[in-house]
Amino acid sequence: MKHNKNHDNVPNVGQLVPVRFEFTHPTATTVCVAGTFNHWQPEAKTLHPDGGGRWHKETALLPGTYEYCLVVDGQWMPDPLANETVPNPFGGVNSVLKVASPAEASPPRQT
Repeated sequence: MKHNKNHDNVPNVGQLVPVRFEFTHPTATTVCVAGTFNHWQPEAKTLHPDGGGRWHKETALLPGTYEYCLVVDGQWMPDPLANETVPNPFGGVNSVLKVASPAEASPPRQT
């Protein structure tokens, strides 16, 4: 049986954009990121330790605006590096990530 290259004819709704999450915490043993991009499932995006309390996760997301939190040793918290936050229904705040399309992210080329 041949498989359709378009994977069940799902239309291409946009181009994925590389995103890097970074976090520093000297005593953290696990760090995850959960948000609207992964249905608030922290185990879906675990950050990798870089040593010295530094953590990172590289992923790709479609252009758009997302809310997220870091989950540090089981404790949910906003990203201290986020430029924007919004209140969440639990009395805290979520960080906001705005992913620009590649065309928006790059300045126009001058000839």
